[in-house]
Amino acid sequence: MNLNLKGLDMFVHTVLFEIHPTEVCAYRKDSKMWAAQAKKAKGFRGYTTMQRLGHKNQFASVYRWENKLCHDRFMHKYHEYLLGKSTAKVKVLDYFNLKAKDIVR
Repeated sequence: MNLNLKGLDMFVHTVLFEIHPTEVCAYRKDSKMWAAQAKKAKGFRGYTTMQRLGHKNQFASVYRWENKLCHDRFMHKYHEYLLGKSTAKVKVLDYFNLKAKDIVR
């Protein structure tokens, strides 16, 4: 087992959405816009769009950060700006803030 301790401070921010099928393309375009902006920020590690299986019309935007502080700085600076540029009509179902404890690669 390869236990990588270097990434243990990794912070994951996930937003779970309900999205009408006609809005999925716009949501994915918006998500890529948010991820492109995040990619320029210090501590950004990656982004994934996921569809929730077994739940109709649910998608998750998953952002990986070096730590919570990097995420918080990005959100403080860009959240309102990106929200204003987003075009998809979505319903936020929940937010999840997760911190890595064990990482095996």
